[in-house]
Amino acid sequence: MSDHIPPIDQLCVNTIRVLSADMVQKANSGHPGTPMGAAPVAYALWANVMRHNPADPTWANRDRFVLSAGHASALLYSLLHLFGYGLTVEDLQQFRQWGSKTPGHPEYGHTAGVEVTTGPLGQGVANAVGFALAEAFLAEKFNRPGYPVVNHRTYALCGDGCMMEGIASEAASLAGTLGLDKLTLLYDDNEISIEGDTDIAFRENVGLRFEAYGWQVIRVEDGNDPAQVTQALLSAQADTKRPSLIIAPTKIGFGCPAKEGKASAHGEPLGVENVAAAKAALGMPPEDFAVLNAVRARFAEHKAKGALAQQDWQRLFDGYRQAYPSLAKEWDVWFNPALPVDLATQASLWQFEGKAATRNSSGEVLNRLAALVPNLIGGSADLAPSNKSNMKGRGDFSAEDRTGANLHFGVREHAMAAIANGMAAHGGLRAYVATFFVFSDYMKNAMRMSAIMRLPVTYILTHDSIGVGEDGPTHQPIEHLSGLRAVPNLVVYRPADSREVVAGWIAALTGGLPTCLVLTRQDLPLYPGSGPQALQGGYVLSPSKGDVPQALLLASGSEVEQMVQAQKLLWAQGIDARVVSMPSMELFEAQPEAYRQAVLPPAVRARVAMEAGSGMSWYRYTGLDGEVISIDHYGASAPAAKLFETFGLTADAAVQAARRTLARVK
Repeated sequence: MSDHIPPIDQLCVNTIRVLSADMVQKANSGHPGTPMGAAPVAYALWANVMRHNPADPTWANRDRFVLSAGHASALLYSLLHLFGYGLTVEDLQQFRQWGSKTPGHPEYGHTAGVEVTTGPLGQGVANAVGFALAEAFLAEKFNRPGYPVVNHRTYALCGDGCMMEGIASEAASLAGTLGLDKLTLLYDDNEISIEGDTDIAFRENVGLRFEAYGWQVIRVEDGNDPAQVTQALLSAQADTKRPSLIIAPTKIGFGCPAKEGKASAHGEPLGVENVAAAKAALGMPPEDFAVLNAVRARFAEHKAKGALAQQDWQRLFDGYRQAYPSLAKEWDVWFNPALPVDLATQASLWQFEGKAATRNSSGEVLNRLAALVPNLIGGSADLAPSNKSNMKGRGDFSAEDRTGANLHFGVREHAMAAIANGMAAHGGLRAYVATFFVFSDYMKNAMRMSAIMRLPVTYILTHDSIGVGEDGPTHQPIEHLSGLRAVPNLVVYRPADSREVVAGWIAALTGGLPTCLVLTRQDLPLYPGSGPQALQGGYVLSPSKGDVPQALLLASGSEVEQMVQAQKLLWAQGIDARVVSMPSMELFEAQPEAYRQAVLPPAVRARVAMEAGSGMSWYRYTGLDGEVISIDHYGASAPAAKLFETFGLTADAAVQAARRTLARVK
């Protein structure tokens, strides 16, 4: 215990510690060690430096806090309770229980004051980079002399595990390159991991690594001293060129005589006797979930400071609205979840002629959208020329130029997706990212986090199949469509032509969910029957001659072309087939049952589906009598046309499959 800490602040720190220990003990589950060790660091930030108003957790100009070490959620819940964010003692007592506001890891949109869902280590670092990037871009857009209406900082608390994860390195490298000076990482350096001392796997000098990234590195002598941490935070604010890393050495499980500094304090309850011993050692009341009146009064003072800070900002913004009414109107548009226009009715979006690779169509649509949706921002993992993800005339975001809306993420797919999550969670921006479809593997967990949080990030995923051709099996997606379709809350959209690309983009920007646009390298036809109906996810692209078809031909993307050809061949043989384009199973399943049955009549059991990838997601539509023509093996290096022919993705194969299914159902 430091002599520099006023007694009341020491009581506040220790209250955070014991509340966290009580939560974990009552639940008989959780992580008490980091909350107890990092409590002084968190208190110094939240009480002395961070601008936030517990009465309004959505205040646009609040500082953002990301608990990258999400397993330490008890620390965050203690802070939210004590600072007055609405979490009650009863909520703390329901830690990790069904329906509680205090789940095992912090959840965005579930608990007031939680800025982003964390748990997978390292992603919070990248989320924080996204928050800081969004702040820098919006500040350049909206601020005017005397009116810094966008002027906040981003803080992330991370541990040794976060520092080990590659995504943190990817994100930190980019943050240094971009000079995101309003970003500060607080490194809880307790040198303990689940398996023991970090020396067993992690001996690098983290500070030197971050200095190499272009960060300011500040080393605190004693992370148990809030005064030292506060001074470090102020030093971080003083650097206007670089992000800052504050290294604060702490002891895991601080205050528990039997557990302090040991790996056993990490991920299990301390035990009733050890919790009691910790309370005695820290000079705290023995009762569970006890908070002294003096402590509550101290936190009320901190809460009042936050309310005053927002009032000051609101007066500033009111003056801004009068001085810059046009910019204020733009602010209202940018921060409104609804789009300023009805995209589906914009005729110019839908106008295309002739064949085109859907990646090229997407690039054209993106640039048309840029004129209609002003707060689009995004980029690629060093593949923009191939992904067609660059917005013309919108500039490049850099350390030297904050006005650019095109982002260069470098070859950092995992960090790219998690940074986009941070940008989307920040508010005011509509984020997209791009790479080759096969490399979605690199960013899968961040995409999963998009889905968990329901953040409307758009994923442009090009080179979608064996149509990549000569690059061979390492670059040819096989299992990826089925894998992403298995992710709840994630929309997978694989368009068959340019107008379906438009529908995919509209779905991405209006649906409120993360959306994958899966796009071809090779040219595809433009179909007379495509258009806005593709917004329904599945529709009759080419109807049968009669009202009720004899066979259904289903496909997505490039394989729709083979099915349209197969339909003509079947007609020539006297078999009346219908072609159904299914760009998005998720959107199709969201339609009313009557619509789905009209597209896929239950009585028509002769069904064939074709897709240049794993076939497993199609069996829900083909049933026991139907067939799926797919690729359930890796591809090869050869021209695309040769691969489609060799692997049986042809119109003739669809015809033969249709005839077999008809024979079975008779």
